Amino acid sequence: MDHSTHTGHAADRTWRTAISATLHCLTGCAIGEVLGMILGTAFGWSNLATIVVSIVLAFFFGYALTMRPVLRAGLGFTAAVGVALAADTVSIAVMEVIDNAFMLAVPGALTAGLTDVLFWASLAASLVIAFVVTVPVNRWMISRGRGHAVVHQYHGHQAPAGEGPKAADGHHGHHH
Repeated sequence: MDHSTHTGHAADRTWRTAISATLHCLTGCAIGEVLGMILGTAFGWSNLATIVVSIVLAFFFGYALTMRPVLRAGLGFTAAVGVALAADTVSIAVMEVIDNAFMLAVPGALTAGLTDVLFWASLAASLVIAFVVTVPVNRWMISRGRGHAVVHQYHGHQAPAGEGPKAADGHHGHHH
């Protein structure tokens, strides 16, 4: 196999992993944000309380989505939490900062209720921006063997014989 195409292949896969990792976080963040807004609206909380709850929920769902396949792969709960924390903390944090900064920057986006187009448009735009910014961050972390590279070892596909998690150290490309 020609080595130059192999490294190009690995780079493609890293981008793909970064994009899927970011989508994972994005899904978790979106669920958390929307749920936070629903609770905040329902209970008439202040913007700050609503943002705090949304962020907590975003982290919770972000981690939960990462832990699901890891737990299914047979890893213990505590270990799975560790993997999720390692994989997602930076990307969820980046996403939440951008997302909330954007929501605060758009006049009326936070006070716009759940029935308001402005709220959904702002949320969608902020998530798109957060996604675009977070993918390269995730890719960089994965290329350093951090972030979702950690999760990758457990993602359902059992490594073929003789190719344990060692193959994930980046030197031999990722296992197929």
